[in-house]
Amino acid sequence: MQPVPPAAKQLAQRLRYLRVKQWPEVRLTQEKLAAAFNAEEPITPVTVSSWESQTSPKLPPRHRLLAYARFFATPRSVAADPKLLPLEDLTEDERAAYEDLETELLGLRRRAAGEDDEDELTNGRSWRFNDDGRITFICAKLPDDQTGPLADPSNLNFTELQAYADLDALMELHGHIRAENPLMTVYFKIPSEVQSDDLTGHVILLGGVVWNDITKELSDMAGLPVRQVTDPKLPFGDPFVAEVDGETQEFWPKWADAQHTVLAEDVGLLARVPNPLNSSRTLTICNGIHSRGVYGAVRSLTDAHLRDKNEQYISQHFGHSGSFAIMMSVKMITNQVMTPDFNSDGVVLYQWPQGGAR
Repeated sequence: MQPVPPAAKQLAQRLRYLRVKQWPEVRLTQEKLAAAFNAEEPITPVTVSSWESQTSPKLPPRHRLLAYARFFATPRSVAADPKLLPLEDLTEDERAAYEDLETELLGLRRRAAGEDDEDELTNGRSWRFNDDGRITFICAKLPDDQTGPLADPSNLNFTELQAYADLDALMELHGHIRAENPLMTVYFKIPSEVQSDDLTGHVILLGGVVWNDITKELSDMAGLPVRQVTDPKLPFGDPFVAEVDGETQEFWPKWADAQHTVLAEDVGLLARVPNPLNSSRTLTICNGIHSRGVYGAVRSLTDAHLRDKNEQYISQHFGHSGSFAIMMSVKMITNQVMTPDFNSDGVVLYQWPQGGAR
């Protein structure tokens, strides 16, 4: 018997996970799922079972995986009797979920079939990890004088996340990574909770060096050419510094008012290198001068409308190198963070290893 390709097993596991655990409060049997798909083309529960088999999985046709993506993009599929909604009936958020699942499932199918895909590079996903390692977020802890009373463990309503900085970025990226890697273990911790094993998997650092010593230590170990410096002219946040054409250049936020109290543009940093403590895993840094810069760096590869274009930019400029850094302008409109589009003029302020601004 031929060994089962890892991607075929992953696809089978993913399809079973969707059916059994996507909506755990709903008992979605293979019979019910087949009945929902029957509305467009006949299918039997035995066929569904063959796609989920862990010993000899069959590869579903491409159009069936599109049906899976459409069905599991919205809980409305199981609001009553399970049914497959027309694609045009999906909301904007549901359409984004559909596109995520489509990309994921078709990618697994291509790899399981051993097919070459000329678009694999440009349609890649930076937040999808093709291994069984652990993923650990290391987040800055807020200083005690900036936390509310619920961050105190002695409070009867103690809430651990009240002590975390960059919560918007954490929630955005944690959910995205869990969706991209449903079979992997994902942790998030503050520096004081980090153990040695946390540092040898895929590590994601959120936030800057002021409240997170591990960010500075791992950045130094990885040899990143970008650093943050303290400047009294910027009492809240630290500007970035990098070498551009042999000269040191600083990168500062822009303000919407003369008093420098309202941000017009922050600066974000997205960097990916091999983990210096385990070269078979990755180290990713999402940083900013302020929290909006961190959030913008995260959104650059999670925003359903812009992430594909930004992934293409990364592929075109850095290929399969596995190491890159992009410093970006993160604009605000009515105090809302606008997702950076790397392909727009003036957004990429600095990039490495190619260097220079676009």
